[in-house]
Amino acid sequence: MAISCDDVELLISELGASLAPPQRAAFEVAARAALEAINCSGCGAAYRVLAPLQRGYWDPPADDRMVNTGARHHRPSKLIAAPPLGEDSSRCGERHRNQFKAVG
Repeated sequence: MAISCDDVELLISELGASLAPPQRAAFEVAARAALEAINCSGCGAAYRVLAPLQRGYWDPPADDRMVNTGARHHRPSKLIAAPPLGEDSSRCGERHRNQFKAVG
């Protein structure tokens, strides 16, 4: 079963859609040359040839999410920077709570 020109053009345009315009044009030329070099029996075979070729032309975008903020565990925290609220003991404030306890 031979593939039609419309199927090939649709496949090339779908694979090239995620590429930047200069890479898209170069990919389309390389894709047509690769499909002419082999005799594809269908869209699946054409995809198996063109998918690795498309990856060669794709440049992933830079990840700018963490550039300005840095890692979250290195951010200043009020809980870490502030002085402690009570004494450093297991009975924090027990003596003060029991100071006015009624005896008797």
